[in-house]
Amino acid sequence: MLVCGLIFKYEIPSKVVFSLVAVGIILRIVLIPIQPVGSDDWYRYIWDGKVMDEGINPYRYAPANPALAQLRSTILPSRINHADMKTIYPPLAEILFYAAYKIDGESFLGLKLLLFIFDLATILGIFLITNKLVLNLKNILIYALCPLLLFQFFVDGHADGFGIALLVFSIFFYLDDKKVMSYLFIGLSASIKPISLILVPVLFFHEKSFREKIKVVIMSLAILALFYLPFIFSGTPFKALATFSENWTFNGIVFDLLNVFIKDNQRTRMICGILFVIFYLRTIMSHHKTINTVESLLQKIYVSIFLLYIFSPVVHPWYLSWLAILLPLVPRWSGIVYVSLISLTAFTVINYRSTGVWKEYLFVLLLEYVPVLALFVYELVRNDRSSEKTAVLQQ
Repeated sequence: MLVCGLIFKYEIPSKVVFSLVAVGIILRIVLIPIQPVGSDDWYRYIWDGKVMDEGINPYRYAPANPALAQLRSTILPSRINHADMKTIYPPLAEILFYAAYKIDGESFLGLKLLLFIFDLATILGIFLITNKLVLNLKNILIYALCPLLLFQFFVDGHADGFGIALLVFSIFFYLDDKKVMSYLFIGLSASIKPISLILVPVLFFHEKSFREKIKVVIMSLAILALFYLPFIFSGTPFKALATFSENWTFNGIVFDLLNVFIKDNQRTRMICGILFVIFYLRTIMSHHKTINTVESLLQKIYVSIFLLYIFSPVVHPWYLSWLAILLPLVPRWSGIVYVSLISLTAFTVINYRSTGVWKEYLFVLLLEYVPVLALFVYELVRNDRSSEKTAVLQQ
């Protein structure tokens, strides 16, 4: 938050901006050799890559299945969390895990090297968008120097870094009027994590041509389907994902507060889903005639992803990387504070490491979300008033 405050307050020459981006890149390189400390997800990534290297469908067996006994080593799959569950990751992610395994075997270095390449692409994509929209170049620093991303990608090695790079380029191609490329990249990004599909309805309602609306849906989903196609005949790609979606909970403000009273996981999830759909549709179907079309589109994408997290039962810190890539384009304090305060969830992780008990704390949840939601509501009200004032002046 302090870094962003300084970025907004002072004019920063282009040479200094590029120098600071270089500092961010150097920090990434320095962190690559560090053993992941906050998450053990990388063991699953590398195991899936190892399974694929043997020509076995990673969706076919859980790591603990005796059918994979010949692949066991001193660390895998014994260190995988929930080794009795099949993998939840989409197919392009699995292909990248395979590439990481081919680079450096059971080490995390191959994974982080790939993440580094994709992250450089993310920074490039943000630069291209800021340049095209004539935004202040210094906004790139909001992403390039973000501590959350440095830790989640280059210490703990989370795979979201692959998906957000593709999402950035889908936005760039759309703004550059290369819409077919944009839809293809949405499908590619969704093949790493489905969150990218949130753009499909946004663009559907943004487009005026019925033909273009259909292309948004068909092309994005077709790419995703093509990646799944080779895996569905010898495995069950959606089984573990369905289990995860039905049962896992962590750091979801609306879900946690509602479930205190409802005390029914599935019913609370349903209510959260309905609430999200209501606010999401209101957001993407709204029309602000007084706001620049591109600005309105970017704001809708930002608000849509923000709302998804507010109503989601699971919000791990690395999930917010999908919001962080929008902050240089839509520099809102609600997102900046959210990306900063989500690190408070480390309290749960530290407690788990020391006691073996996974427990969430209400005071942590409130410390994280109260300022974030207050800022978000303030921004919505301010934007509505600004639009009304502009409309009056135009009359």
